[in-house]
Amino acid sequence: MATLTYVYADQTAVLGPLATYAEPHAYDLCEVHSERLSAPRGWEVLRLAGDLTAPGPSSDDLLALADAVREAGRPVTPLRVAPAEESARGAGRETGRRGHLRVLTSE
Repeated sequence: MATLTYVYADQTAVLGPLATYAEPHAYDLCEVHSERLSAPRGWEVLRLAGDLTAPGPSSDDLLALADAVREAGRPVTPLRVAPAEESARGAGRETGRRGHLRVLTSE
């Protein structure tokens, strides 16, 4: 992947490494399109040195994915509520919990 930027006044297009932030008049291109890029007649294309191939997933990405899958696979366990708390809660009774979410029944 690469980022294309251009300057009309200089008739120059610059193809470089993928930008880390969004900028007006900058376009991200896939590997195929960055290799086949051509500019209008009279324009100069500058290809900045660097690895323009798409990077693979990092170890942080893989750990985050594994954590998300592990969390999604956890069974929902019912929450045990003390009788005094149950009467204080009113009509809705908590029957389960998943993270910060609770399952309530309507009575």
